[in-house]
Amino acid sequence: QVQLVESGGGLVQTGGSLRLSCAASGRTFSKYAMGWFRQAPGKERQFVATISPSGGSPYYADSVKGRFTISRDNAKNTVFLQMTSLKPEDTAVYYCAANLAGRSATPDEYDYWGQGTQVTVSS
Repeated sequence: QVQLVESGGGLVQTGGSLRLSCAASGRTFSKYAMGWFRQAPGKERQFVATISPSGGSPYYADSVKGRFTISRDNAKNTVFLQMTSLKPEDTAVYYCAANLAGRSATPDEYDYWGQGTQVTVSS
């Protein structure tokens, strides 16, 4: 069992930056690939980024490539999402998720989810 708790969301102006954190419980965090997803009102959950258990091979959605960076600290059981050059269309609830099978852009393949943190980008 892995419990995930996101933090770091908030209100930011266009062009601003935020750093999201996702703290995981348990001693098996380093076995899981981690992903970030987001969901805007009335829309489906959308893939943002994923990273391998060791912290390598980050993979991004085209919409965030070059602006967002996913990273992890296995010693602290935490995964991060550094977001820069934020746009109003980045506004959503952001979720982190854990996948024992490896990196994936498909939400259904993830085993555990956090409760989400709201990111709002004002124009």
